[in-house]
Amino acid sequence: MNWQEISGQWVLIPPQPIGIIHFLGGAFVATAPNITYAWLLEELAKEGYVIIATPFLNTFDHVAIARQVVNRFENLLIRLQDSAKIGHRYLPVYGIGHSLGCKIHLLIGSFFSVERAGNILISFNNYPVNQAIPFLDKVDINQFINLEFTPNPEETQGIINNNYAIRRNLLIKFNNDNLDQTNKLEPILRENFAQMVSKISLSGNHLTPLSQKVNWQTGEIFTPLDAIAQWFQQNLSQDLQKLKLEISRWLNPVF
Repeated sequence: MNWQEISGQWVLIPPQPIGIIHFLGGAFVATAPNITYAWLLEELAKEGYVIIATPFLNTFDHVAIARQVVNRFENLLIRLQDSAKIGHRYLPVYGIGHSLGCKIHLLIGSFFSVERAGNILISFNNYPVNQAIPFLDKVDINQFINLEFTPNPEETQGIINNNYAIRRNLLIKFNNDNLDQTNKLEPILRENFAQMVSKISLSGNHLTPLSQKVNWQTGEIFTPLDAIAQWFQQNLSQDLQKLKLEISRWLNPVF
């Protein structure tokens, strides 16, 4: 099963699909999700999910990003359904987002009429410009004084509270993630959807979904470097494996 670039989006199609995942990545890694999130998405495809990963460039207008992303996704989905690749049989569609990708999925679910069996929101991030853009504190802030994301953090919370229509949601946060704002999102969703919202905390950090498993081959003589590499690999692998396992369980409880 290999990645296919179709209409500017990255697609994995398993032999016998059981569902469709629309994936959106974080702000600075969303342009190449087939590379930056390769291991996680490929593992989910092995379990039978069609993966449609929509790249996007981060701008200040997040509503415009949401509109562009959902239009591209819907057009590609129609194209795949009209072909022999997946056909017209019913397949549930799930959204998965990481960091800014969560916000975009939340805006899509608030402003556009989409059919979703649920959304998985990993490391939700809704910071203002001066906290979201690295190194902004080291430049002349007067250049950015009137710049802010649209919608801004407070507006985003109001939009989600009043308009978000996807009832079933899984919130995932990592225990060493100082960029995560899941705790601000959770009460908003629970107020509207109560028992349909689940939250789990996992070991890892904001970059855990980006981690790639690497098969480290030792030489004939086991060196200290081999020991360090194996320890590093095992810890990254464990966090990434746990993330994939929890996503799989939520998507398919009998998994």
